[in-house]
Amino acid sequence: MNQETPQKKRPLSQNGRIFYLVPLAAALIPFFANDYLQFIVNMIMVYVLVTVGFNLVIGNLGQLAFANTAFFGIGAYMTAILMTYAGFTYELALVGAAISGGLAGLLASVTALRGIRLYYLAIITLAFGELMRWVYIHAEPVTMGTDGLPLPDVTVFGMSMHSETAKFYVFLLITVLVVKGTSNLLKSRVGRAILAIRDNELTTASLGISTANYIILTFVWSGSVVGIAGAMFAASTERVFPESFGLTEVIVHFAMVMVGGAGSLIGSVIGGVVLTALPEYFRQFPGMEELFFGAIIIAVLLFLPKGLVSLLAKVSPLFRERYFRE
Repeated sequence: MNQETPQKKRPLSQNGRIFYLVPLAAALIPFFANDYLQFIVNMIMVYVLVTVGFNLVIGNLGQLAFANTAFFGIGAYMTAILMTYAGFTYELALVGAAISGGLAGLLASVTALRGIRLYYLAIITLAFGELMRWVYIHAEPVTMGTDGLPLPDVTVFGMSMHSETAKFYVFLLITVLVVKGTSNLLKSRVGRAILAIRDNELTTASLGISTANYIILTFVWSGSVVGIAGAMFAASTERVFPESFGLTEVIVHFAMVMVGGAGSLIGSVIGGVVLTALPEYFRQFPGMEELFFGAIIIAVLLFLPKGLVSLLAKVSPLFRERYFRE
């Protein structure tokens, strides 16, 4: 009697096929790209994860928290420190970056749990990021200050990561796993609770849902995802500098979320791709990069306030997500 079930499952299977087809197509990039283009693609994957992690707190949980650069820097520096001073392999350092980013997320969630919201939460979390940058600069015996902390030779399961191609395939695997894990989280009961908190925290709490636990979980997951991105960033640049994690980086991360689409996982990917690739293209116009960058952000926010993903959602139902607020 129930003949609607196969029809309901069909869009989900289409989304699943698209999810796996995109990385499979991307796997062909090294066959026709030079080292510079591969470097840009590698940085795109770094910032896709940065945006995914940030969007969890900003778009899905609905908290105006800007601790993202703190998570990013902690992940990058933890990777460099573990490899340089503790002799960890990159694989273990990556795990350490995820754990340290998650712990930083736990620390950042304390302010939200104390009832601090909106602009107050934004200022406190911004200060957290700047405090961490101060630590990177002044903890010279460990971080080497403004000279930057170099990474030793990076290998993954015995494979050298000197070439951009090797980094590309490792980063692609990490990105697919993290994005898929985040997608599964948002589709689960946990994800539904996170979205309920965003829509109305008091009502959610009145239903017997422990909002505090879900707020902590979201911040921890966000910190871990961005910490992993920091580990990838460290491997890509091979030297970690404090200026890579300043206030300018906060603006860039926030722009990626808003341009792609706040609350949308697909939007996070789009925002990371667009606002990493386009600034590189605009470098051919010296002195005009910031103008073009700002113009793109203003245009998208004025004409597509829900982000680029809202435009794609009108073209194809594959870009519609149930956890994205239309």
